Amino acid sequence: MMATKSPLNPPVQPVPAPDRDDGGSVVLERRTQKAKPPKLYQVVMLNDDYTPMEFVVMVIQEYFSKDLEAATQIMLKIHLEGRGVCGVYSRDIAATKVEQVMDAAHKAGHPLQCVSEPMAL
Repeated sequence: MMATKSPLNPPVQPVPAPDRDDGGSVVLERRTQKAKPPKLYQVVMLNDDYTPMEFVVMVIQEYFSKDLEAATQIMLKIHLEGRGVCGVYSRDIAATKVEQVMDAAHKAGHPLQCVSEPMAL
């Protein structure tokens, strides 16, 4: 037998339209965000008693795009003070420069050391 009564339908609640405000909304104030410039790192070469000065000058010219005069001045600073800044870059570029210098020194059989350090503010 079939049921003679139709099933009860639950009452339908009206859905508020998205363009209407019921007064309970909270609006946040938009704040502008300023991006900080990337932290800079200096690439520093360290002195040793075995790497020829000519090799250091060549590496500075090739990997840091310095002319002969600037490369020679940096090399003399490294030789006399034990360390010299070859350039200042973002973290990734500084790491790449260090890797390139260390690879070139290793391939040439020199113990030249190069590091990157965060810039002091």
